[in-house]
Amino acid sequence: MTLQEWESLCDGCGKCCLVKLEDEDTGKIHYTDVACALLDTGACRCTDYGNRQQRIPDCVTLTPENINRVKNWMPSSCAYRLLADGKPLPDWHHLECGDTQAVHHARKSVRGRCVTETGIEIDDLPARIVRWPR
Repeated sequence: MTLQEWESLCDGCGKCCLVKLEDEDTGKIHYTDVACALLDTGACRCTDYGNRQQRIPDCVTLTPENINRVKNWMPSSCAYRLLADGKPLPDWHHLECGDTQAVHHARKSVRGRCVTETGIEIDDLPARIVRWPR
């Protein structure tokens, strides 16, 4: 798969950009409604994708080589995770239906459901845990 083909798998949901908390006892991942400061919460795209790792050091670049190591941090609807698990893409995925807005119409994106982390205190994150990203 070429880099362009790999990048085209992203459905633009923005869920991977939500701040996640891991339960130290169980290892369970909890999503919050707080997104990375670089996420355009309307477009559900990174505002500085090419420089994101320099600006956000813990931002992960997904690759075919690391997807199996990080897939548990990805939403269950993520195309990268689905393909790694040998599962099909959902009907609303743009590579299936041809509509890049379908992810939003199906309410599978973060559009209108999150805030950026600017001004959010780390101690406030547990109160911001949500269930809808799963």
